[in-house]
Amino acid sequence: MGIQKDVRRAVKLVKDVTASRKAQKLLTGRLAVRDALPKGRFRIAVYFADGPVNMYQLRQWYKPLAKLAETWPVLLLSRTGGGTLKLMQESPLPVAYVQRVSDLERVIAEQDIRIVFYVNQNPRNFQMMRYGRMWHVFINHGESDKMYMVTNQFKAYDYSLVAGEAALARLNRVLWDFDFDKRAITIGRPQADHFSGPLPYTPDKRQVVLYAPTWEGDRPAAAYGSVATHGVALVTALLTTGQHRVIYRPHPRSGVVDHDYAAANKRIIAALATANARDPDAHHVVDTGPDLGWQLSAADVAIVDISAMVYDRLAAGKPLMITRPVNPAALIDTSGYLSDCEWVTASDAPDIAELLTALANNRTASARLNAWVTHYFGDTTPGASTTRFHAAVQGLMSEWERHAARHASDAAFDQTDPVRDPTHD
Repeated sequence: MGIQKDVRRAVKLVKDVTASRKAQKLLTGRLAVRDALPKGRFRIAVYFADGPVNMYQLRQWYKPLAKLAETWPVLLLSRTGGGTLKLMQESPLPVAYVQRVSDLERVIAEQDIRIVFYVNQNPRNFQMMRYGRMWHVFINHGESDKMYMVTNQFKAYDYSLVAGEAALARLNRVLWDFDFDKRAITIGRPQADHFSGPLPYTPDKRQVVLYAPTWEGDRPAAAYGSVATHGVALVTALLTTGQHRVIYRPHPRSGVVDHDYAAANKRIIAALATANARDPDAHHVVDTGPDLGWQLSAADVAIVDISAMVYDRLAAGKPLMITRPVNPAALIDTSGYLSDCEWVTASDAPDIAELLTALANNRTASARLNAWVTHYFGDTTPGASTTRFHAAVQGLMSEWERHAARHASDAAFDQTDPVRDPTHD
């Protein structure tokens, strides 16, 4: 088994290197014909040091950032060739390829960046965070009760934009000596204001079930993925009723660590294809597209793992169930919504149709859900989160102006030419 894993890792490494070289060649061609970015135009940057596999962390911000760019021009700073190529293909925002620190320095010198957003905790964030005289703001790539959401790394940023009271309470339990009143700004979930889009099927009487599991995780404490433990039985049961339409949205990283998890993912996809061939009116969907939104608003009920998807669905304010991890080492924060949610155990999976019927008729569960929605996101009236997001940015811009005026006498200091560390190029 160990030899097989080593072989798979070696094959993956070769594929990654080959893909990287192809991406670099394509990128070189694109950069050669791309118009230069207008100097001094951009006030906000989004720093992204990852490749295509983690693009989902940034995609969910496309629409809110595009809306923000109508007021404050936004530039994406991408550090990898593959990530940049993908962003240039799909992003609604301008992209700067800053592979080396010298590239980053050049862009910073050419623009008037005052706020830098970060969507994850990539170690290379610190190559950007050495720049002063701009606000470094963590916006994350989702809201959840996973251990990732209470990392002490929050303290590295000048400010963090968080969803609501639940996020503040979660951080307050873990972080010492953190100025929540100043450095944590609640904005709700701006993405929820963009949960829309064309449906890949015609609605009918079928109950639409979104099954959106996370990946298997890279350690027992984060083993939240349900594809191999719940997924096959759950989807199989729904396909037999003739009364359900399944939207299956697997995590982009499904199976990258565990071969059995990858195999279960393939079994689910094959089962949905077979069901559609047997009954073309079923229109079951395997959704691997970049856009997340219509799935959350269109589904009558969602079944998700412990992940940011729980809270994206909460922001939509519609029924959901959570898969309970089988691995006893998986950490579950039972101080928040997960203490009061509707669980689906692995043994429940074959009976999922009956569980969904019971949930639809449970008024107590509905009222409980609404209370948690408010706790996590505050006012979820359409447009309310976007208003708070823009107000937070305006506040940070005003704060920047105040500090710039105070330190105007220090203008001779050029922050765009910091002490060089050639090892970081």
